[in-house]
Amino acid sequence: MAQTSFELKAQDGQARTGVISTPRGDIRTPAFMPVGTAATVKGMMPESVRATGADILLGNTYHLMLRPGAERIDRLGGLHKFMNWDRPILTDSGGFQVMSLSDLRKLTEEGVTFKSHYDGSKHHLTPERSMEVQKLLGSDIVMAFDECPALPADRDRIAQSMRLSMRWAQRSRDAFGDRPGHMLFGIMQGGLESDLREESAKALTDIGFDGYAVGGLAVGEGQDAMFGCLDYAPGFLPEDKPRYLMGVGKPDDIVGAVKRGIDMMDCVLPSRSGRTGQAWTRRGQINIKNARHADDPRPIDEHCTCPACSSYSRAYLHHVFRSHEMISGMLLTWHNLHYFQEIMQGMRDAISEGRFDAWEADFHALRAEGDIEKL
Repeated sequence: MAQTSFELKAQDGQARTGVISTPRGDIRTPAFMPVGTAATVKGMMPESVRATGADILLGNTYHLMLRPGAERIDRLGGLHKFMNWDRPILTDSGGFQVMSLSDLRKLTEEGVTFKSHYDGSKHHLTPERSMEVQKLLGSDIVMAFDECPALPADRDRIAQSMRLSMRWAQRSRDAFGDRPGHMLFGIMQGGLESDLREESAKALTDIGFDGYAVGGLAVGEGQDAMFGCLDYAPGFLPEDKPRYLMGVGKPDDIVGAVKRGIDMMDCVLPSRSGRTGQAWTRRGQINIKNARHADDPRPIDEHCTCPACSSYSRAYLHHVFRSHEMISGMLLTWHNLHYFQEIMQGMRDAISEGRFDAWEADFHALRAEGDIEKL
């Protein structure tokens, strides 16, 4: 099977652009990964997700192992075939969902025992089982199993959790073994403590991974604190490997992360916002349920080429949202995903051409102007 690789093409300040090559296709970085939690990006067909410019999707280990089950997906030909997406898929390890979703979890050195939030059934997730589940799913990029404490937490708790995650990272690496054509990423932890982040990065680098994630951010610490951490954390990681910031984020979070050396991100925001009537545009965020859109024949964004903007008015989108019609979430999700991918392409071009700072200044200036005037 073809090997995987990462090639840096250009750098402008700390911002980087490159390509992660996998047997299922290339991933252009910086990359935004739409989230397909339960083997679907909600409200979208896979070919529509691809049409927005997405090179890779994220699947969710925790949700898929509980329903329909990793063994079942494997019997049915693996996750790519199951969900009709033939390009790369990254799966998270399940650690974050165990922390945030499950009842009565019990954490030990061995792993985590928890009850399913679906039916109360009892499950045991360890680094070894997480690697097994992700292998059954057939994902191209596998995440090491880690524990992510919610912030704020005291320094001792963060240090203890990080060191447990580093021991689990070694076990994940051992259990992953040699799988040509697949990549394993380690996850840096350490909260907002620079020395703990550095210790975590060194432990991961010593083990050796195909890529490295900055974990434990976007968990309630606020943008200033997150950017403060990203001012140093990516620099602790190897330059020749991709760096992935998990669970981020809003457009200005994404731009700020790329400015600080991040190559990959994922977030449910574009699809979740779309289902609740929120559209993200180059002029900021709009709420389609507001009465000001009811008589507006203009598109959400006249410069956008997505189906929502090229074929439908704000008045129509307002109407179908207020009428609880399914097409509302479908069109707004498509628009949001299209806009997020447009940001990524804009940054890739700007970094390649050495004009990232100017691109970023324009990005913020247009957002500051706010939505177009009400008719």
